[in-house]
Amino acid sequence: METNHIKEDNYLLAKKRVKKLKGFYIHFAVYIVVNTFISANIIISNIYENGGTFNEAFWNFGTFAVWIFWGIGLAIHAFNVFGLPFLFGKDWEERKIKKYMEEDDNQFKSI
Repeated sequence: METNHIKEDNYLLAKKRVKKLKGFYIHFAVYIVVNTFISANIIISNIYENGGTFNEAFWNFGTFAVWIFWGIGLAIHAFNVFGLPFLFGKDWEERKIKKYMEEDDNQFKSI
């Protein structure tokens, strides 16, 4: 009976992780499509309205600004979904718990 409960919990956790992963992939796809459209619009408007060349319009900071700032948000989303296993994974939590327990034990032994 308890194994069914564990399997159900594992299934629900896996389903939640898949939902987070799907949300990230959708966010990434929207990021690419929308930023491509915005960059193309900026480049075209810089060429026709300001009379600049393609290179001047392409290398303008405004062309990349949305990519950069939205990219920061996308990176935060990626860290939320994929985590930082080398910094804050389950092993890290276990090591910290053991370290603090050992420190507490050593502190009480020295008293």
